[in-house]
Amino acid sequence: MSGLARDPEPAPDRGPDARSTDIPSGRGVPPWIAATQRHCSRCGTTLRFGSIEGEDRERSSCPACGLIAYVNPRLVVTTLPVTDDGRLVLIRRGIEPGLGAWAQPGGFLEVDETVGEAAVRETLEETGLVVRPGEIVGLYTRLEAAVVVLVLEASVVGGTAAPTLEALEIATFDAAAIPWSGLAFKTTHWALVDWLARRHSELDAPEFAGGR
Repeated sequence: MSGLARDPEPAPDRGPDARSTDIPSGRGVPPWIAATQRHCSRCGTTLRFGSIEGEDRERSSCPACGLIAYVNPRLVVTTLPVTDDGRLVLIRRGIEPGLGAWAQPGGFLEVDETVGEAAVRETLEETGLVVRPGEIVGLYTRLEAAVVVLVLEASVVGGTAAPTLEALEIATFDAAAIPWSGLAFKTTHWALVDWLARRHSELDAPEFAGGR
């Protein structure tokens, strides 16, 4: 594939979900994804990049069978677990990216499960806690990682918190004691900002001080 990058159209307002992304919109398929999609998934023919009738942008397609190789962002489902006494559960990540930094539990949505099921499964896998998903806190775009992160507030209803392969530590925090300077991701930062605005509007959130 070649020619995937293009000049983006001016976008004065990309929406609140773009607070967690730094790179411009409209640049096409990221090169690191394009490098993994060289052949047709249906017949194996080398893909060709260019204009396609009926499409509003250049895409990769198969010259043999006509398959259009659409590339869409992956959905990451995460939770902000809240205990009965109102404390927030965060994990200290045990894997990259964000090794050793704080984040909310979560992971990629599987093709054969609902968003709610993914929220329960991922939280249990990473923390040992059983949660009941509640309101949507927000959706956050990360063009850098080709993901959209969904954050759900969730009530802790069972289980026992314990470190896992993906979490070095599971801890609870009062809203006023969130470890802002040690957060792993911008998506976590903005989710916590939005959660505070909803549940603890008397508290102010600092600027993001993490790395991703």
